[in-house]
Amino acid sequence: MTSSLSHIDLEKNNFLGKIPENFGKGCTLQSFRINHNQVEGSLSRSLGNCKDLRLLDVGNNYLNDIFPDWLGNLDQLQVLILRSNRFFGQVNTSEITVSFTRLRIIDISHNNFNGYLPMSFFENLHAIKEGYEKKDQPEYMEDVSENEILNYAIDLSFTTKGLETDFQKLLTIWTAIDFSNNQFVGEIPKTLGELHSLIVLNLSHNCLTGHIPSSLGDLSELESLDLSSNQLHGRIPTELNNLGFLEVLNLSHNHLKGRIPQGKQFDTFTNDSYIGNLDLCGFPLSKGCGNDAETPTKLDKDDDDEINWKFSILMGYGCGLVLGLSMAYIVFTTGKPWWFIRIFERARQRLAKR
Repeated sequence: MTSSLSHIDLEKNNFLGKIPENFGKGCTLQSFRINHNQVEGSLSRSLGNCKDLRLLDVGNNYLNDIFPDWLGNLDQLQVLILRSNRFFGQVNTSEITVSFTRLRIIDISHNNFNGYLPMSFFENLHAIKEGYEKKDQPEYMEDVSENEILNYAIDLSFTTKGLETDFQKLLTIWTAIDFSNNQFVGEIPKTLGELHSLIVLNLSHNCLTGHIPSSLGDLSELESLDLSSNQLHGRIPTELNNLGFLEVLNLSHNHLKGRIPQGKQFDTFTNDSYIGNLDLCGFPLSKGCGNDAETPTKLDKDDDDEINWKFSILMGYGCGLVLGLSMAYIVFTTGKPWWFIRIFERARQRLAKR
């Protein structure tokens, strides 16, 4: 294929067949789109020769392949969309040197990926960790001129804030991770909390277990969080109240329990955010938490001292009561407890003298 070609856009047609294997070493391709077609087979390994590739969108086809970890060698890649295909297996990038350090948008939803969520993959997403340079004004991801360095995404479609959305233009600061509708298992990695520039996170419709990590409260730019239809349990971490830009929260159909955090963004979410969690209580659900006996209470030192003081008083009353009943029993059974009467008389005489 000609080395001077920089953009291929064949989306939303009825193309059949396979992706060509003739992308040579001189490939200057910067964007490759074939989404919404009927392409099958595997993802062409020759795309690895396109060192300037920024955007790869092969979504909504019939591709049948493992996760293309070899794309991690493309250190300019910013947008990777594999959604709605037949990709399978685990997402593993442990042997890749570069590993998607500039990736800002990844959508691998609606496939057959399985295994644990790839911790090493998330750790290498430096563009999402660090965000854009403040000295650089955010630009739209569009092809401004042939001579400019390409940093764009036009007419992308992926799920955000619970709905599939078409974007004619995306800002370069836009970041999204969509791993939904696969077969991932295990816990949500705490390292996701280090992706401080992340705007959309969708891990719904998998088989994830464990607790919601409190580290997600560090995603200060997050606007949409969807963890629905998993097997998560435990409480909703109060740290999520730190997400001041959160517009969409979906935790439905899990095994969460306890009181729903109150205040800030949580006051804006409806019942739909929590439906299917039978042990959750509190606003906006109609189920109250009662005395909230299961809610753990953190005690400080003063609370401990007060409890110890009250406990000592109760112990004193208890001992006094036992001693009094014992003495009364002796009095009534012996008839003449002279030793007790003498002690009492001496005490009375001392008090009289004083």
